[in-house]
Order: sequence, then C-alpha cells, then structure tokens
Amino acid sequence: MARRVNLIYWFLLALLVLVLGLTGTCWLLLQGSLPKYEGEASISALSAPVVIERDALGSVTLHAQDRLDLARALGYVHAQERFLEMDLMRRSAAGELAELFGAAALPADRKARGHRMRARATAMLSELPESQRQLIDAYRDGVNEGLTKLAVRPFPYLLTRIQPHPWHSEDTLLVVISMYFTLQEAIFQRELQLSTLRAGLPETVYRFLTAPGGEWDAPLTGAPFEWPQLPSSEVFNLRKSGPSLKHNLPYHRNDYHDEAPGSNSFAVAGSLAGGAALIANDMHLTLRTPSLWFRTRIIYPHSQRPESFIDTIGVSLPGTPAIVVGSNRHIAWSFTNSYGDTADWVRIMIDPADPSRYRSAKDWKSITVHRETLRVRGAPDETIEVRETEWGPILASDHDGIPLALVWAAHQTGAINMDLIELEQVETVDRAIVVAQQAGMPAQNFIVGDRDGHIAWTIAGRIPLRRGHYNPTEPANWSEGNISWQGWLEAAQYPVIINPQEQRLWSGNARMVDGDMLAQLGDGGYELGARARQIRDSLQKTEHFTPTEFFLIQLDDRALFLSRWRQLFEQILDQAPSSSWRTEMQEAMRDWDSHASVNSVAYRIVRTFRQEIISRILDNFTAEIQSHYPDFSFPRLAQIEHAIWLLIVQRPPHLLPPEYTSWDQLLESCAQRIAVEMQAQPGGIAARTWGEKNTAAIRHPLSRVLPAFIAQWLDMPRDPLPGDSYMPRIQSPNFGASQRFVVAPGEEEHGYFSMPGGQSGHPLSPYYGSGHADWVAGKVTPFLPGPPERTLSLLPFKTNQ
Repeated sequence: MARRVNLIYWFLLALLVLVLGLTGTCWLLLQGSLPKYEGEASISALSAPVVIERDALGSVTLHAQDRLDLARALGYVHAQERFLEMDLMRRSAAGELAELFGAAALPADRKARGHRMRARATAMLSELPESQRQLIDAYRDGVNEGLTKLAVRPFPYLLTRIQPHPWHSEDTLLVVISMYFTLQEAIFQRELQLSTLRAGLPETVYRFLTAPGGEWDAPLTGAPFEWPQLPSSEVFNLRKSGPSLKHNLPYHRNDYHDEAPGSNSFAVAGSLAGGAALIANDMHLTLRTPSLWFRTRIIYPHSQRPESFIDTIGVSLPGTPAIVVGSNRHIAWSFTNSYGDTADWVRIMIDPADPSRYRSAKDWKSITVHRETLRVRGAPDETIEVRETEWGPILASDHDGIPLALVWAAHQTGAINMDLIELEQVETVDRAIVVAQQAGMPAQNFIVGDRDGHIAWTIAGRIPLRRGHYNPTEPANWSEGNISWQGWLEAAQYPVIINPQEQRLWSGNARMVDGDMLAQLGDGGYELGARARQIRDSLQKTEHFTPTEFFLIQLDDRALFLSRWRQLFEQILDQAPSSSWRTEMQEAMRDWDSHASVNSVAYRIVRTFRQEIISRILDNFTAEIQSHYPDFSFPRLAQIEHAIWLLIVQRPPHLLPPEYTSWDQLLESCAQRIAVEMQAQPGGIAARTWGEKNTAAIRHPLSRVLPAFIAQWLDMPRDPLPGDSYMPRIQSPNFGASQRFVVAPGEEEHGYFSMPGGQSGHPLSPYYGSGHADWVAGKVTPFLPGPPERTLSLLPFKTNQ
C-alpha cells in the first residue's frame, strides 16, 4: 500500500511539474509576443529617429522628421499591436480566410473571391501617384519589420499554430476595400431583393412599402417626403389570400435587426461655440475587441513651412497609414455612411446559341473566365470559376433567372487612393472639401469645421457618373439604351453645403438633401430620419454649445421615436379583457422613463410590441411574394415605419392579415403574445429589463473558435448597455459607437474621446481593453493623449550593427 501511495504521489508531482512547465512555457511565449513599448529598436530605411510615446490608455503619439518615416513607424506599431485584425481585413476582402481557418471559411471566401479584389487592388496600386506608392511601401516595410522584431509571432498565430504572412503593398488597398464591403455591400444585396419584391407585388403596393421617406425625414435641405397613399382593394386585397405563413419568415421579430453600418456626426459654426467650429462624430459599426480603430497622434515638420509642425490627432485604421477622422488643430472632420447608390446590377443577355457569349453594348462578346484557387487549411485547395463581363463579374441571378453582373464603385479604376492623408495639412474648410471629394474611399457624408468657425458638408469619396435613362435601384439591360458608367462625378457636380444659415449641420445616415443633389447621390437605402431628427432638434434648442453639451447629445438615449408606440400599447391594454397578462403588463409599464435605460422593462415591452406588429403585418406580404418566388426574403426596409404606422392609423380592411377579424384583434394579439413569452421566462415580465436583452457581446475575433475559458478571457465584460436604434446613442450587444469624439480645431485640449474594446490586441498588454469601461459608463476621456508613460525610440538601422 505504501509503495502504491508513493507511486501516486510521484505521478501527481510529475503531472504538476508538467502542467506548471507547460503553463510557464505558454506564459513565456505570450510574453514574447508582446509589443515593445520602451527602449530602442532599429529599423531599416529610416532617415531619422522616430519617437513613439504611449499614455495610460495606450494612445500612441509618433514624432517623426518626415511623413515617410512616420508611415514606417506607424506600420511597425500597427503590426505589433494589431496584426491579426489587419490580416483578417485583407483576407476577408480578398477571399482568403480559409487559408487561416480551414473549410469553415470557404462560403465567405467563395462569395468574396467572386469580386477578385486582390487582382483589382494590385492594378489600382500601380495606378497611384508615385508619392502615394512610396508612402504605402514605407508602411508595408514598417509592418513587416514590426512583425520580425517580435520575439515570438503574435499570440493569435501561436493559438492557430501558423505563421503570419508578410504584408504586401496591395494589402493596404485591400483593407480599404474591406471597408467598401462593410459600408456598401448591403446596397447591392438590397437591390437584388427589391427586384423580386417588385416582381411579386402590384406596383402601387411595391411603392407603398418601399418609398424613400416620410414624416421622420430631417434633411439639411428640403422638406420631408410624402408617403404614398394606401393601395386600393381593387389592386391588392390580403383578405382574398390564404392564411399567412406564420413561422421562420424574414421579418419575424427574433430575426429583424434595426442596426446598419452608419454613424452620427454634427457640427455648429464658431458663432455658436465661442470661436472655432465644434464637431462631433461617433461611427456605428460591429463592435469587437480590440477596437477597429487605433488612437493615434502624429507630429512631423510641415512640408511647406519647416519651422512649423503638422499635429494631427484622431484614429488610424490598422492596415493603412492614414488618420481617418480627427483634428489637425486647423480643421476637424468626421464621417457617416452616405447610403448613396454606388452599385448597379446589369441583366446579362446570354447568346442562345453559345452560352459562353453575352450581348454587350455593341456586339456579342465572350465571357471572360478566371480560375481562382482558394487555399484551405487542413484540406485540399478548391478552384472556382469567376465569370466576368465588360461591366463586372456575374454574381447573381434576377428573379426570372437572368444572370446579373455587378457594377460597383469598389471595382472601378480610381476607387482607392491615399488622398485622405492630405487632410493632415489642410487649414480651411474650402480646401478640406476639395481633398475629400477627390479621396478614393467609400462615399461618406463629410462634415468639417475649421478654427475660424466655418462648417461644411459634402460627400467624401467616389460617386459614379451614370449615363442613360434607367432606374439604378433595379437590374437593367445595359446592352441597349446607351446605358453605362462614365467614371466618377466631377467635383463641381458634388453636393455641398457651406456655412448654412442655421449654422448647424447634422447627419444620422438619413437623406441629407433633395432635388438635383439627391439625384446625383441616388438612393442606396437611407436610414429612417428619426435619429437625425433627434440630433437636429437638440441642436436647435440652444444658441451656445460646449464640448460637454455635444457629448451629452451623443449619449442621448431618449425614446422619442417609440413615444407613439407606447401610447398605442397602453390603449390596447386599456381595452383588452381583464387577465393576468394585462395586469402584469400595466404594472410593468409604470416604469416608463422615456429612455432606453438598462433597468426599464417598459422600454423593452414597447420596443418588442412594435417589432411584433411589423412581423405580423409583413409576414403576409412575404407569403404573397413567396407564392411566386419561394426563396424570397425581405430586404431591410429602413423606411418601413412610415407604411406600418399608416396602416395602424387608417386600418384598411383589405390590408388586414386574413387570420385576424379586426385591426384591434391584431394589435391585442401582438400584445398578448409578447406578454405570454415574457411570463414564461424566469422572473416573469417584471424581470425582462432592457439591459437583460441589450447586454454587451463584444468579442475577440478568435473567441468563437476557442474554449469558453479562453474566450471569456479575451472578450469584454457582458455589461448591460443603455441606448438602442432610432436615437443618438445607438447600441445593441455587438453594434454601436466604435468611437466617439467631440473637438473644436485649435482647442483640442478641451475635446473628448471614448472607444470600446481597447487599444491593444494582446491580452497581456496593459492596453488591452483600455478605456472600455469608460465607454460603457458614458464617461469621457480627453481628446488629446495624456502624458507619456512609455517611450520607444525607433532608430535608423546601421549596417555595422
């Protein structure tokens, strides 16, 4: 027995030593993959030393002697802090994720590879001015040196047991292309769905459901649009249809999402802010850890005035050498997604006698076939064929089976350049407009202000110039009618508003203008104007603004949009028969505080009630279309609120879903349905707070494929979050403000900034998750970086070292 005990003892001791050894090895490997934060490091091709400072949050300040050195240094820093995220962006755009993640990523790769973006990026790179190629090459070299200077490869590549691939110059363009996908892919997917929607319904019904705006509009110019009248019973009568489909429909409220890539931005002229213009921006995107953005300040001598310095503060996008938004002490600028129409589908007329040919604008042409190889980790490579026409790749079919080729801004020559970097040296609103309009980037609303108090709005990025008469929101046959794109809109044709009489500008991704300016932009699915209107109304209540007041507008979570839905819900409760669900709902509604606050049960109830009604109504339209087109799913109709509310107010019998005997019954049924669902959950209705549903799920890119105990270590805390759709404080569990700032150029010391997810991508870094808790709490941090806590000097590499 004693011998057996000794054996067990020594076995357990050996096992403990082994576990401790493995743990220690893993710890040392993780430590070895940490960025270098202090001391000195040598990198090649620097003309002079570059000093890199980090404050308590990890915000980086780079001091360089010229812009090329700065690009190298920024590439070095980005690679050491964020290489995985850069890698994922280039791979997602190029369709190369399966090389990293295996066969599970093949569906995404097949979809992306149809665009052949690596080949396009390589061609675009060759067309850039020499000065921009030099800047990109310098950044590339800095990235690769940053990688090689790590003692151990970045920790995600330790976990996945692969070596990171070097950075190439075209990869920087692929990162920009990935933002094209993020901000514009929904536009051309929406147009495919609209084509089927139009084919499956009478024209008046289609227009009633898809009109471009109504009473919630809050444009900078022009009045709200009028929503179309209800279609008549002679044209469309749901009561004559069979029972609606009741399950698994696209607009079932469990599947319906109100969020879409976008942002808030607003500004007031200096006359309302004490001198300089005041600018606010919060860009709404899918949230992750680390953040998409990287807090960056760059300081280097002015190229025209060597005695002075460029000092630009804002956020950079790892993978690129530019400051995306921020301030340079002369101007401050911001972006929101414009939702203009930047893509068209072309109906391809295939030669009946030869399916390899199609009808072009002039004659029959052969379809170009590209064979693309998808590298797959742990599995054989896969080869796909990409068929292209003179207009673009064939990527879909119309509702009647006709092949469709995509004409998209991101495919076109000149879609990407580095002109945005010129904003670093711009000192006036007028000059900023010129630079923005020439920038090769996804088309964005651009709001800018300068230290002299001027403000302006225009579109930054590329706007296609269309020729011929056709409806660009639906597929068209370009082989007839002299239809084409003729490059890009000239700067003189861009919409622009400078120093408006109201001395205020605002954007919430809704329609900004009307008339000829709107015609130039087109309609790519503008957001409902409720958020923009709430911002506009807040700006119009005051004649003097400070950064604090702007920040409070950014955090405005008042549920003004849902106020009429609350009134409707309470009316339904009042007229419903006495029951336990009615009593519990009435009790829960007592906590209504007009905010999307984390402890509010009433807010969650009203919000769910609205979505339930939308689902019940649109289910029947879906059923009607699916009777002709079984694979149909509704596009995201951002303006559908106008149609739904008109139905509720006017209550037309012929548009009442056939399973109900009256509109009151439909509304009461929706109220009861959500009550019963909430009662069945632990704690009943009283426990169904908004914070319970709106709980943060801000995750690391790898956490979904890792064991739970590691994923929990990498992800941000599951905090309940205030805010929601249709209010300035946009928020869902993994979607919201990817950054917030408020700044007056020349007065950066008084500006504010916050960002979720943190600055570093390494979980052992002191900057992993830095600032996230302040973002959750709505607590501001200074716009300018704080005092440096760590300093790294990058020195020119010497050949005798």
